[in-house]
Amino acid sequence: MTDSTVLEPEDRKIVTLARAARARNGVPEGAAVRDDNGRTYVAGTVALPSLRLSALRTAVAMAVASGATSLEAAAVVVGEGESPSLADDDLAAVRDLGGAATPVFVAGPDGTVRTVATAG
Repeated sequence: MTDSTVLEPEDRKIVTLARAARARNGVPEGAAVRDDNGRTYVAGTVALPSLRLSALRTAVAMAVASGATSLEAAAVVVGEGESPSLADDDLAAVRDLGGAATPVFVAGPDGTVRTVATAG
């Protein structure tokens, strides 16, 4: 586990936004991404009968739809007891927009960062 207070302020911000999206929407995951201009995009899990997207893929899609061309960082907040690992599709979406070195912070519902992955 990583003390989230040691994160850079902008990284801590996206963890906080992801946590808020999860709690506010009552979804399994919340995610936030930051583009190269400092704009953030926040999303929760999409679970419709005809469309299923993780929170992270939804946030990346929102960034792309808003004109983002690059990502600096991403954060995902998962539920208590949920695995801190990310699906390959989630990392691929981040890699497609941000590159292989883009950090992805995975935190628990209390905001404590459990792991930091890279999209590569």
